Amino acid sequence: MTHSIESLQKQFHQFRMSETSKALPNFLRKAEKHSWTYQEFLHEILTYEEKRREEKMIEKHLKWAKFPYQKSLDMFEMDGQPSLSSRQMNQLKELSWMEQSYNLILLGPPGVGKTHLAIGLGLETIYRGYRVSFISMGELISQLKTEEYIRKSQLQMKRIRQADLVIIDDIMYMAMDQQEGNLFFHLINHLYERSSVILTSNKGPEEWGELLGDQGIATAILDRLLHRSEVVHLNGDSYRMKNRKSVFQSETVQT
Repeated sequence: MTHSIESLQKQFHQFRMSETSKALPNFLRKAEKHSWTYQEFLHEILTYEEKRREEKMIEKHLKWAKFPYQKSLDMFEMDGQPSLSSRQMNQLKELSWMEQSYNLILLGPPGVGKTHLAIGLGLETIYRGYRVSFISMGELISQLKTEEYIRKSQLQMKRIRQADLVIIDDIMYMAMDQQEGNLFFHLINHLYERSSVILTSNKGPEEWGELLGDQGIATAILDRLLHRSEVVHLNGDSYRMKNRKSVFQSETVQT
């Protein structure tokens, strides 16, 4: 009994092996050229399908993460960050803290690489097969306040609540009112011991209470965020100032 390539492709597609379906003609040519055994042929197409599914999953998770840019941990300038050792970086990269539902709090002045480090860890997490969601604090508050009646906000908040790692950038850069603090508390309460959270801030946790609008809510939020957490202090000169570009070609301007 013979079957056309088109009918075989259709069967692969029906079994949701769409990547193998598209690549089947090429695999058949290779099998004939190299005289593959049945086992070798099956191994090749199953390995290909598995690899492509992983790649497509990573592509989807990168899209869902909504990173403002993508910079890996290998691009992080360790020489300009004296407060973080190579050993500590490797420990963060291992992601054992995330697998134990620990939170990371990255503290330091503007421009020292907090967001870069958070995104780099987010990328590592995605490459390990986990779901990540990145959002700035300002956007998060806006999404929480409009979730009840805007479909786009509902979808984004659903992905945040389902993520294995949630990155909240520039937390506490501005004060919240009581309603905003209450909405933020309910999100943190939902994520508590379900997901890991990375927070970046230029203010220490001891200052957060003053910005949360209600002391009771502030205490409850801090209790959940700090219960299982690692605080990483980043110091050094601002990368943005050190690597800034000038419109002038020379060091000085003559008048």
